[in-house]
Amino acid sequence: MSINELMLIVFLINLPFGYLRSKATKFSRQWMMAVHIPVPFVFLLRIFSGLNWTAIPLLVISDIAGQLAGGKLRK
Repeated sequence: MSINELMLIVFLINLPFGYLRSKATKFSRQWMMAVHIPVPFVFLLRIFSGLNWTAIPLLVISDIAGQLAGGKLRK
């Protein structure tokens, strides 16, 4: 799997969580769970795709972009 495909998958995984996060009170339990639940999935995708730790900054950017885009979908 290429880094571009993985970034797209991470973005798509985070869309629904960003949608949920946008309606939660900041730093509430629901907000924290919406931010942190996708992280293990991203970790496992990176490991199974064979990419090393140098891909992490790009995946974090995709993660944040997915969260923000999901929040924009709600508004």
